Amino acid sequence: MNKNKTLLAVCIGLGLAATAQVSQASYTQTKYPLVLTHGMLGFDSLLGIDYWYGIPSALRSGGAKVYISEVSQLNTSEARGEELLEQVEEIAAISGAGKVNLIGHSHGGPTIRYVAAVRPDLVASAVSVGAPHKGSDTADFLKSITESPVGPVATPLLVGIVNALGTVINFLSGSSSMTPQNALGSLESLNSKGAAVFNAKYPQGLPTSACGEGAYKVNGVRYYSWSGTSPLTNMLDPSDLLTGAASLTFDEPNDGLVGRCSSHLGKVIRDNYRMNHLDEVNQAFGLTSLFETSPVTVYRQVANRLKNDGV
Repeated sequence: MNKNKTLLAVCIGLGLAATAQVSQASYTQTKYPLVLTHGMLGFDSLLGIDYWYGIPSALRSGGAKVYISEVSQLNTSEARGEELLEQVEEIAAISGAGKVNLIGHSHGGPTIRYVAAVRPDLVASAVSVGAPHKGSDTADFLKSITESPVGPVATPLLVGIVNALGTVINFLSGSSSMTPQNALGSLESLNSKGAAVFNAKYPQGLPTSACGEGAYKVNGVRYYSWSGTSPLTNMLDPSDLLTGAASLTFDEPNDGLVGRCSSHLGKVIRDNYRMNHLDEVNQAFGLTSLFETSPVTVYRQVANRLKNDGV
């Protein structure tokens, strides 16, 4: 009798283990492919370093189909959106899925919003990560410099340097085409006035209150967002110097480049992760906070959420 109980317990244990293994193998298996879209001065892979550090492989290990898009490092939200739209049309066709789930980091947020607004038939969901939907205080600060007495001298110099940086990133990332670089276009899109103009054209998913949630679903597209509010997270990460310095331009909780309330779109999954702007894509090299969930795990959780929501 005891032997039978032991055998039964072993069988149950093996069954549970097998079930758990199968569950993990399909944990991120969304109905539609995931398309990741980078932010300003972003890339797919630069000299062997992925922008989405360790994220695509983690998503694929759970069954997701993942595509990495390529858009201009520097340009307006509409221009980047048109570039992304061409790729979305192709991915929706070659994957056979007909639609995609868009995930956009930073300026990638407004970029995916453009595609979701103009072609909702191709988009199942739009997930915004640390994106300045109502503009960035840092962009407002830089805009004020261009309008100051030193603007006529400083602006052309800074624009030339930033555009050149975008061109170098585009080249070194092995992009299939030399996409145009427009630093002033990025600045106009990311400051609060430019963001307001964009939002008037494409309001889908935007909160109607100062710091609330937006509509969860518009024209068949589900909207989600998440972000961090800790500019400094790892003393070994040199990029914390950038986010720490940029955070001084804000008067609200922020990730170093984007304010908490500005990051809201659709259903706010969470807006106070102990992450800075680069941690949100697991940079640099995974040097993120030891006291917060890994960004890779967050992306897996988001994909599982999309799966459970039927997209």
